[in-house]
Amino acid sequence: MSLKRLEELRVELDEAITYGRFRVARSLVRRGLSGARDQELLGELEYFKGQENILDEDYVGALKHFDKAIEYNPKDGASFNDRALCMMELGMIDDAFSYFNKGIKVEPDYATIYHNKGWLLNKIGRHAEAIDYFNKALELEPGRAVTYENLGDALANLGDYKDSIKAYSQAIKALKPRYSNIKRQLISQVKKIERKIKAGK
Repeated sequence: MSLKRLEELRVELDEAITYGRFRVARSLVRRGLSGARDQELLGELEYFKGQENILDEDYVGALKHFDKAIEYNPKDGASFNDRALCMMELGMIDDAFSYFNKGIKVEPDYATIYHNKGWLLNKIGRHAEAIDYFNKALELEPGRAVTYENLGDALANLGDYKDSIKAYSQAIKALKPRYSNIKRQLISQVKKIERKIKAGK
């Protein structure tokens, strides 16, 4: 398996985890581990071992593998990103931000890390800052449905309902057909916001 194919597996895995397709994710991890072993790509091997730990909710174990992945490839923004997500799961919020920032520094064109930093900022109530990071992610990767969805949420949190509806509508448009259930949820969210606007809230 080529390095390019392993990189494609990373993208597919990120999407599978994002949308809760865990059986697919486990299959992709197995393929990634097998391909990395065959090619003796130690950084990739550690990265996919870390993903396996995440799927098992062993975040402490995952940290060790992402540290090794970073040792082998210090410019791997995804390993910094996923290490930050594990730290967040362990309640280490400040340290998570530190790793998001390190990842952005080593791989400034990696859209996912901006998205996830924005997601964490939004989660802890720093909505305006989150919007900046979502916009940066969309500048790098304009078709990211999940980023439009989170942008819609951050805008709604700030009471900017019209722009929130625009962002949610972009998410609905960008979602792949297989995610029809998520599309329905977003349509329902848009209707709820429209009712708020109508009620003058």
